[in-house]
Amino acid sequence: MEIEEVSNYEALPLLTLNHVSLLCRSLWASRRFYQDVLGFVLIKRPSSFNFNGAWLYNYGIGIHLIENPAIAIVEPRPINPKDNHISFQCTDVGLVKMRLQEKGMRYVTAVVEDDGNRVDQVFFHDPDGYMIEICNCENIPIIPLSSCSFKPRNMGSFRTATPNKCGFMENVMMESLSMDMMNISF
Repeated sequence: MEIEEVSNYEALPLLTLNHVSLLCRSLWASRRFYQDVLGFVLIKRPSSFNFNGAWLYNYGIGIHLIENPAIAIVEPRPINPKDNHISFQCTDVGLVKMRLQEKGMRYVTAVVEDDGNRVDQVFFHDPDGYMIEICNCENIPIIPLSSCSFKPRNMGSFRTATPNKCGFMENVMMESLSMDMMNISF
């Protein structure tokens, strides 16, 4: 997909989420968690860093761990689905729960329902208390609240001669969503 710069939009020209950076008390424990529990893979980290850390990658997103042993050890907080969290979609919530049980991990579940659609959610903490959600969130469609209609930009047989009334970022979001829904790569 080609990104066209438009001078009359206010939003930054973002493409996607690249990584989440997390401070951790024990690099070893956090690496083990993100590799063994969530399936991330350790990747090369720039050699210019002069602090302990690790970069992991999978599912199109990076996790950057920064070791800071001075982080205060906090009593485990209750697992609260309304707390800050990172969410990952999965194919089988039942299997997620079974694997968490096998590892002896505490978790809570929640259900979201909308217009006959149901999303099952599983919430748990990493070793430093960061909240993780695993869900089948794709069960609820993403419906933009904007009144913009989607008109692809210069994409082969999808060409449009009329100017788009939406802002640049709304159009990029709708284009990306449409391509995901059609499961087609250009």
